Amino acid sequence: MSLLRCTAALAATLGCTFAAAQGTAWVSSEKDDALTLIDTQTLAVKGTVPTCKRGRHIQRLPDGKLMVACTDSNAADVIDPATQKSVRRVPLGDEPEAFDLSPDGRTIYVSNEDEAEASFVDAATGKVLKSVKVGQEPEGVKVSADGKTLYVTSEVASLVHVIDVAQAKVVKNIKVGKRPRRMAITADGKELWVTNELDTSVSIVSTATHEVIDTIKFAVKGARAEDITPVGITMTKDGKRAFVSLGKANHVAFVDVPGRKVTDLVLVGKRAWNVTLDKAEARLWVVNGLSDDVTVVDVAGAKAIKSIPVGRVPYGLVVVE
Repeated sequence: MSLLRCTAALAATLGCTFAAAQGTAWVSSEKDDALTLIDTQTLAVKGTVPTCKRGRHIQRLPDGKLMVACTDSNAADVIDPATQKSVRRVPLGDEPEAFDLSPDGRTIYVSNEDEAEASFVDAATGKVLKSVKVGQEPEGVKVSADGKTLYVTSEVASLVHVIDVAQAKVVKNIKVGKRPRRMAITADGKELWVTNELDTSVSIVSTATHEVIDTIKFAVKGARAEDITPVGITMTKDGKRAFVSLGKANHVAFVDVPGRKVTDLVLVGKRAWNVTLDKAEARLWVVNGLSDDVTVVDVAGAKAIKSIPVGRVPYGLVVVE
């Protein structure tokens, strides 16, 4: 049986086998209740793994396992990439979308969209330890490197809520652009970058003062401003470059972080959503929500290599190497 047809279910019943988990991109899907696996060398789909309903944000845990938030299951699925099987489910409250982990991996911080809350969840038991009221439709969640501060975006309020983790209390609200979505923290920890989906921009926030210190606006030739909708963001480990997906503009922006300027724009699929770098930071993986594919971009050449069809309405991606 070809590897392309071998799914987790078939492996159990027919004895076919997946390739090793190493060198695999795992892609969540909002419509297929499954994760699509892509071989990072051949850039071919090599199977799927079933998961809970409406998989969205996906992240690697400190122990190497994968966690995917399933909005319609009100839970996270924890998957062992070595066996490609679910090992447990963790309750995450109503309508979980995005999450982040404490540095020690013991606490999951999750945005509960319908409840307008940020929940602190025990990663081992799934017990909600604390809940913090935030603005309506919270989404992005980011923890500082020291684990002391939690940042949560509110799409409706256009705010970033600064939460003191020890107190489980909002200590400041930062006004940013319209409909803030995702965040990244620079390598030195001094800046928080926030994508603003309906403001064609990224807000740059000082983590010392929690004030907006600069804004980067995006423009794409031939695209209307209302179609430039920044959502996903990631940075290189040295903090010198950022990559921002521009949503309905179907491009990814390469940004010089110290200079705060766009250096390249790369055409990808429809509704470029979330972005992930591989370990070597040689390739950028772009999840395209409306063309149901993933575009692999060569970072050095700032050029798309290939677009790979995946599940329906793909959302997030993790590379396991």
